Amino acid sequence: MTNIPRTYPHGVSCWIDTEQPDTAAARNFYGKLLGWTFTSVMPDDAPSSYFIAQLDGQDVAAIGSRANGGSSAWNTYFAVTDADSSAATVAEAGGMVTSPPEDAGPGGRTATCRDPQGAEFRLWQPYRRLGAQVVNTPGAWNFSDLLTTNREAAESFYTEVFGWTYLAFGPGFGGMIAVPGYGQHLAATADPDIFARQSDAPPGFADVIGNMSAADTDAPHWQVTVSVADRDDSAARAESLGATILRSFEHTWAALVTIRDPQGAELVLSEFRAPA
Repeated sequence: MTNIPRTYPHGVSCWIDTEQPDTAAARNFYGKLLGWTFTSVMPDDAPSSYFIAQLDGQDVAAIGSRANGGSSAWNTYFAVTDADSSAATVAEAGGMVTSPPEDAGPGGRTATCRDPQGAEFRLWQPYRRLGAQVVNTPGAWNFSDLLTTNREAAESFYTEVFGWTYLAFGPGFGGMIAVPGYGQHLAATADPDIFARQSDAPPGFADVIGNMSAADTDAPHWQVTVSVADRDDSAARAESLGATILRSFEHTWAALVTIRDPQGAELVLSEFRAPA
């Protein structure tokens, strides 16, 4: 196991968090569901709160307070080398910057944006906090996927902002989002065995960061998926903790369930299942 910190090149999804009216209730829910522990990173007298969620002492996600009402949701952040420059590119490409770049303490610099179809996402220029340090293991973030009403326009927008390319691997995979060179970056840093582990995967798979597909509704959004050891057990546990089960389904490589947590944030739980 490598001790090299996990870093994220420009354009790679790097962090997830959720803002909730009752952070104590949210921590109780996700702590029991996913085994997370929490550390506050805000001063005691701060008007808002932000708790880093960890697995075995490694950062995986965060829960923050929602000050102005509104519905809770899971947010996806994309690494950028310069938040101010990337925010300007978002606007030039036809998106909207809803919260301009600002420092999030010593952790990094962030901005909140929407793509031309309305899907919200966030930029992250890291200072001290590099992004999720554990991924693709039970209790940790798996992928963030874009559900959009105009895939062609979305592809054009995100290519201009982040330099993405798109790969087709056959039925069930939609349009895979890739950051060229990301696999090589992982092999040289936090995941030296990635190409051996993915020896049977199609070319380019190591560069994949997510998927782009058609939205089921007229509300485009970035959908967050977290890995679990057992889909059915996790769904039952989520329901016992007050969540609502929205949809249970199977994919070529996974068994999944979409849940709505007790404060309204939707999340997909995914159990990896290798094809026969």
